Amino acid sequence: MILVKDVMLSAYAGKDFGIIEYKIKLMIIKMLSIFLLSLTLYSCSDSSKNLSLLSSDATILAFGDSLTHGTGANKGEDYPTLLAELTNFKVINAGVPGEISSKGLERLPNLLDQYNPDLLILTHGGNDILKKLSRKEQKSNLLAMIELAKMRNIQIAMLGVPEPGIFLKSAEIYEQIANEANIPIELSLLPDILGNNSLKSDIAHPNARGYQQIAEGIVEFLEDNGAL
Repeated sequence: MILVKDVMLSAYAGKDFGIIEYKIKLMIIKMLSIFLLSLTLYSCSDSSKNLSLLSSDATILAFGDSLTHGTGANKGEDYPTLLAELTNFKVINAGVPGEISSKGLERLPNLLDQYNPDLLILTHGGNDILKKLSRKEQKSNLLAMIELAKMRNIQIAMLGVPEPGIFLKSAEIYEQIANEANIPIELSLLPDILGNNSLKSDIAHPNARGYQQIAEGIVEFLEDNGAL
């Protein structure tokens, strides 16, 4: 078996051996670094967060506040209704406008027991942000919601909610929560839509077109994570 080092030595035949040895060591170190980086990226991939394929008769519980309820659009234009049309799944709209995460945590257990969903789509905490409530408490509440679903063997997918700003992006705690709970999260969908005035009915809510794009974005998100 010809070693990498032997091949490199032949390429430098006739040159100063000390310099050759040094250059060979550098090249080997670089190759090993690339190999180890590849292994690290692979091990840190989100494959462990992927969802299981949903059965044709699956039930999805869309849980949240006004963004789930459909505030800013007409009845039937909310994203859960549109998601049901796109997937042919039963999608329960469990959105309550103005709700903060502590109240959502109180409300969720009965809904999980009532509907026994196959998937929980969690989009909550925006009102905590708007009301400048404790981020620590918000994070704790959302993690507790996730744990309630996991205890019932219900899959969870999460949407990040943006905080106010010129350039919208999901509040940092959402990615932290998803990493700690090891669940898939879509961080850019809501910020992209709420950052586009043509897709909004007011400063904080999408219009019908915006909700349509949320539904379509969730379908893509679920496909990417193996649920569809």
